[in-house]
Amino acid sequence: MPTGAAPVRQLAPHDIDELTETAHKILADFGSSAARPELLRRVATSATRLGETIRQACRPVDTDDGLYVLRGLPVDDGGIGPTPSSWATAGDRAAAWDVILLLLATAMGHPIAWDGQQEGRFVHNIVPAPGHEQEQTGASSTVLLSPHTEDAFHPGRAHLLLLACMRNHDAVATTAASIRKVRLADDDVALLSRPVLPILPDDAYAEAQGFAGEPPKVPVLWQTEAGPTLRYDPAYTPLDEAPADYRAAYDRLTAELERVSVAVALEPGDVLVVDNDQVVHGRVPFKARYDGTDRWLKRASVRIPGRRSRPLAEADEHGYGQAAIVALV
Repeated sequence: MPTGAAPVRQLAPHDIDELTETAHKILADFGSSAARPELLRRVATSATRLGETIRQACRPVDTDDGLYVLRGLPVDDGGIGPTPSSWATAGDRAAAWDVILLLLATAMGHPIAWDGQQEGRFVHNIVPAPGHEQEQTGASSTVLLSPHTEDAFHPGRAHLLLLACMRNHDAVATTAASIRKVRLADDDVALLSRPVLPILPDDAYAEAQGFAGEPPKVPVLWQTEAGPTLRYDPAYTPLDEAPADYRAAYDRLTAELERVSVAVALEPGDVLVVDNDQVVHGRVPFKARYDGTDRWLKRASVRIPGRRSRPLAEADEHGYGQAAIVALV
């Protein structure tokens, strides 16, 4: 698997100063919680005033890679404190980074949160958690986190995913693969464009997993004006219920995504921006120490107003009872 093959957009020193100073001013005015409505309102206002070079760095993904790394923001390894033992114990740790990430997300679109995930926070802490080592969620460690579309089960999933690295002493790689780099036969594309199987809620959404409605069947692939798009999460797709020819086509897609996958070992201060319509992402296995030095990312999800990248039939899906919360804009 190629390593580090992600386009980089380097932030200029004055952009870094503007983002960090704006974040600290917002925190000074509204306290340490990035979940407060008044803070979110200030973020929305402040994001409209960001300089043109920052807005240029936040422009849409513009290559078939489907991702890029914003680089240059500083992280004080000692100042952010130890890696939390779980998202639930993270609280407002490294709160300035929550605000920085929200400023960037708002410059790109509308940040979203979920009622059923991490208490409705707009910025999630992604850390290994004891007892969750083998799950297919961000709290796992010892297993490969399978490449997937973020929140693939939901029609209101994000268009963009932002992953900000707080700590990564072991160079644990995030994996990514773009559908626009795969090679598939026309027959496979036709099969996978049919709504044959559902995608079920992942283990981060316990309430959604108990939803009583019939799971909607969804296509894996479809075409848009910008190119091929996908909705993919094999760990939560009941493939054994599909016909043999469909399973074979799905396997070939999986193999192609693996062939074109890249591994990006984020450095502290890196912000990986992933187009969630075009790219599946995952993570290589690692051994967590639970000593305060483990890998720690912060995650924000973004919808882009006016983007037409989803099949019309998605509007009829129930979303397993989960509602997205859209940040103030």
